Amino acid sequence: MKEFLMNAICLNNLSIRYGNRCILHNISHCFAAAQWHLILGRSGMGKSTLLHAIADLLPHNADISGSITTAAGDALQGKIAYMAQHNDLLPWLSLQENVLLGARLQGKAKDYPRAAALLAACGLEEYAAAKPRQLSGGQIQRAALARTLMQDRPYVLMDEPFSALDAITRYELQNLALQRLSGKTVIMISHDPTEALRLANSLHILTPAALQPVALPDSRTPRALDTQGLAQLQEQLIQQLRHA
Repeated sequence: MKEFLMNAICLNNLSIRYGNRCILHNISHCFAAAQWHLILGRSGMGKSTLLHAIADLLPHNADISGSITTAAGDALQGKIAYMAQHNDLLPWLSLQENVLLGARLQGKAKDYPRAAALLAACGLEEYAAAKPRQLSGGQIQRAALARTLMQDRPYVLMDEPFSALDAITRYELQNLALQRLSGKTVIMISHDPTEALRLANSLHILTPAALQPVALPDSRTPRALDTQGLAQLQEQLIQQLRHA
C-alpha cells in the first residue's frame, strides 16, 4: 500500500511562463497511482502545456519553476508513455514500425506479434505496411494509440487521444484503452465532458492557478451513459467550463 501511494505523480508549486505570459501559476496536486485522471478546460488554459511539463517536453524558451516527481520524490524520466494531440508518427516508417518505435529507440527486441495484435485491436490490421500519408486522420490517431499502448510504461499521458474518431470507434477504443492500461496511472486531456464522465476515476477542470476537482458518481468505469445523475452532472460541467 505504501509503495502504491508513493507512485502518485505530484506537481509541487508548478509555474510555467513564456516571456511575460503566465500559463500555469503555483499549481500543487497529486495524481493518485493506477487511476484515470481526466482534465477538462477551455482552449488556451494550458492543458497541453501541463502534459508537456510532466513529460519533460517543454521548449527551451519556457520558464518553469517548481517540480514534478513521484510522491516518493523520484524522477519520471523513462517511465512515461506520451500520446500527443497532433500526429507525431514518423512519415518514413510503416504503421508497424511506428508502433515498434519505442523498442527501437530503447535498443530492445521488437515484439512483432504484440504490435500486430495491437494494430488489429485498433482496426488497422490490413494497414500494418502502410505509411502515415496513406491513412485518414482517424486511422493515424488509432495507430498513435496502438504505439502508446505498446510502450507498457507505468505512467501514460494522452492529449485528446480519441478526438478524430467517429462515435462507434471512439467508444470501442476507449474500452480497449481502459482494458490495456489497467493498473497504469493515466492523465488524459479531453474537451468532451461526456467522455470525461465515462472514463474518469478523478476529474478536474484546469485554470491557470488550480486544478478544480469535480465530484463523480461512485460507480465503476466505463460508466454507462444512462448512469443516474450523469446527464445533470454533464450540464453542470458545461456551466463550470463556461465560467472557468
